[in-house]
Amino acid sequence: MNTSERLNKILERISSSDMPISGSKLSGEFGVSRQIIVKDISALKDMGNDIISTTKGYILHKTPTPERILKVVHKDDEIGTELNTIIRNGGKVKNVFVWHKIYGKIEAELTINNKNDIAEYLESLKTGRSSPLKNVTSNYHYHTITADSEATLDKISKALDDIGFLVTDDE
Repeated sequence: MNTSERLNKILERISSSDMPISGSKLSGEFGVSRQIIVKDISALKDMGNDIISTTKGYILHKTPTPERILKVVHKDDEIGTELNTIIRNGGKVKNVFVWHKIYGKIEAELTINNKNDIAEYLESLKTGRSSPLKNVTSNYHYHTITADSEATLDKISKALDDIGFLVTDDE
């Protein structure tokens, strides 16, 4: 493996970890000395990667993805319209949850990132033995939406409001 390939692999390894990875561990994984790893980390930093050196190892500083919780309401036959509006405007749907008066917060992961995910989700609702979670709270529910920027989240909020799905604090 040449230096360029090793740098890419080190960056990939550090990027995929939530915990610091020690120089010794990296040197063992890549079959080079710890000093080579120190030089490689320095080169990666010079390339603009925000790698943090800690006493426990190296970790990549990750900028949090902008996200927003939106309260929405609509009928079952409008689920596709809701999800397509979010995706079409640059968002991703992390989850759905409701606040039940007796049981509290009930949440389910959705991970809807594109039109194919929407189609699979709608199909699972058609063929499943359950109804959408929103049905236990008179169609009111929440989604955690992620996007590349706050401006995109604003655009999604406006689009949902324009079609009458967004619930404001007044409602």
